[in-house]
Amino acid sequence: MILLFLLIFISLDLQAQKVYSVQSDYMADIKVFVTQYEYQADLLVYKVKYDYQAKENNGLWYFTESSYQADKNIFFTKYDYQADLKIYFVDYDYQAKWKNMEKTHLLN
Repeated sequence: MILLFLLIFISLDLQAQKVYSVQSDYMADIKVFVTQYEYQADLLVYKVKYDYQAKENNGLWYFTESSYQADKNIFFTKYDYQADLKIYFVDYDYQAKWKNMEKTHLLN
């Protein structure tokens, strides 16, 4: 029973969207570009206030204060062609979602 609980807990944690913004692209797991318009994005992202709110790969991101707390280190690029993933920040949590499902593996 304990083993089952641990497996479920670990699998949920692997999908978490805790991110840390690094200062250099070589330090990043993923390079991200913030688009000006929603239709240009692969993922619509909502910044949550608490880490427990970012549980799945669904666009709810929690920005950590340290790299070791994050599941993914991201670098914000200046140009879209430099990025692995294009995102657009939305105003409400229910708007967060994937627009390009082929890129979901980047955050797993």
